[in-house]
Amino acid sequence: MKTYISATRKRCLNPCKCGFHGDHQHPCQCTPHQVQTYRSRVSGPLMDRIDIHIEVPAIKFKEITSDVPGEPSVAIRDRVTFARSVQQERFKTDGIYANAHMKPRHIRKYCRIDAGSQQLMEAAMNRLGLSARAYNRVLKVARTIADIEGSGPIATEHISEAIQYRSLDRRIS
Repeated sequence: MKTYISATRKRCLNPCKCGFHGDHQHPCQCTPHQVQTYRSRVSGPLMDRIDIHIEVPAIKFKEITSDVPGEPSVAIRDRVTFARSVQQERFKTDGIYANAHMKPRHIRKYCRIDAGSQQLMEAAMNRLGLSARAYNRVLKVARTIADIEGSGPIATEHISEAIQYRSLDRRIS
């Protein structure tokens, strides 16, 4: 299993020294302390500057050779194109063109969340030890998820999904 840690460029980080932490096919030989030590080579402040960290499991042979079609690329492209047009319209007077470029003042304006979402964010910050910078990253990703779904306000499920994309903030067990 590899962990991809960038929303804008594909960067790969092995999950541990042996490379198998979290892999259901191969047992990891590392202790939790060794995994944490290995991952700590990438500094927290650097990780805070990365919007999305996703663990990508190895693809099984049956999935690679399956005849079951996935979602067509054109459908995905259409959703992304729509979300980009929403963002361009939103930021037309702000001098930016995408959620990724939002500054704190934009986040306060465009990423307002309800009380339930605030409680979820507070719990995530306490449990995962998220920094203020990571908090802002989660809000920007949640805003993008809402845009892709065509939702005006950011909903609790958008916040929840965005938190899930912070896999390297989670403690190793």
